[in-house]
Amino acid sequence: MLKKTLIAMSLLVPAAAMAQAPVSSLSDSAGSLEQRLATIERMMEARQGAQLQLMDQLSTLQQDVAELRGITEEHEYRLEQLLQRQRELYQEIDRRFSQLKEQGGSSFGGSGGGVQTIPTDSSGSADGGNSGYSSNLSENDAYDRAIALVLEDKRYDAAIPAFEQFIQQFPNSSYLPNAHYWLGQLQFAQQAYDKAKTHFQTVVNDYPDSNKRADCLLKLGVIASEQGRSADAESFYQQVVSEYPDSTEANLAKQRLN
Repeated sequence: MLKKTLIAMSLLVPAAAMAQAPVSSLSDSAGSLEQRLATIERMMEARQGAQLQLMDQLSTLQQDVAELRGITEEHEYRLEQLLQRQRELYQEIDRRFSQLKEQGGSSFGGSGGGVQTIPTDSSGSADGGNSGYSSNLSENDAYDRAIALVLEDKRYDAAIPAFEQFIQQFPNSSYLPNAHYWLGQLQFAQQAYDKAKTHFQTVVNDYPDSNKRADCLLKLGVIASEQGRSADAESFYQQVVSEYPDSTEANLAKQRLN
């Protein structure tokens, strides 16, 4: 009987051990699964955080691009306005010059052919008592105001002292070559050739990178021709063709040379 009992117990012990083994394995697997899930969750959170950061950066870049596009469009619009104003001024100067040629200078001082007398009101002011130009204006405002007198208000006589005052007040301005150019144009239209020549020559000699230089050279040629200095005129026209061969001014110079 004892022998049978021992045999039965020996058989039960391995069975019990085998029954307990799967419980430990399942517990370990569950723990490992939870760790993996936690790791995946952390990875997902990190990825979502990175995606949100990238989205914020993308949004900021889009705003910057939109602002830059707006600035570019504004500059293009202002440039087109400036070009249109310049074209209008050229047309006005050409019209006045043609009238002078036809009338023999009668529009500028009557039969004497002199420079036009600036009209005044009862107060004796050359611009109706108020040119709208103040010495307290900033550099940009002063230049814009002088340009507006020419291109918008068509007050050419008032524009001359405005540009002259600008040159005196802002001798180091980046607008200086343009100011000399416009003064030359205005005085050229009034047949004040010696004064116009001085300003055109200033641009030619002192501002070689100015985009007005080619036209200044052309105008110097026209002035020389009007003053009977044919050799000088030809020299200026040749200089335009040589230095600015693909420009509109070069085509005009070629026509005059022919």
